[in-house]
Amino acid sequence: MPHLRFRAVEPQTVQALSSTLLDDLQPLMDCPRDDFTFEYIYSTFFHEGEVTEAYPFVEVLWFDRGQEVKDKVAQAVTLRVREVIEEEVEYVAVVFTGLEGNNYYDNAEHYGK
Repeated sequence: MPHLRFRAVEPQTVQALSSTLLDDLQPLMDCPRDDFTFEYIYSTFFHEGEVTEAYPFVEVLWFDRGQEVKDKVAQAVTLRVREVIEEEVEYVAVVFTGLEGNNYYDNAEHYGK
């Protein structure tokens, strides 16, 4: 179920990451490859009334796998995003949102049983 949402990157960047990053994350998260989703979110960032550029922002929605795995996933995401973006990127934000099985449903059945 890991769901990765990307902002402030191009769609083709997410497309490329959906292969290379999947190869990195699947063994770390120990779940089937088919459970991963990669989503491009078009977004516009503003500061002091002006449109501004933003650094890559990756949100990871997942069932928490502990701090050690979280650290490794953040490192892998940051490394791969920097690799695929052509210009130098000073910051890459990776934000984790932990999901609870009883709040996540597939076909009207939750994972918390």
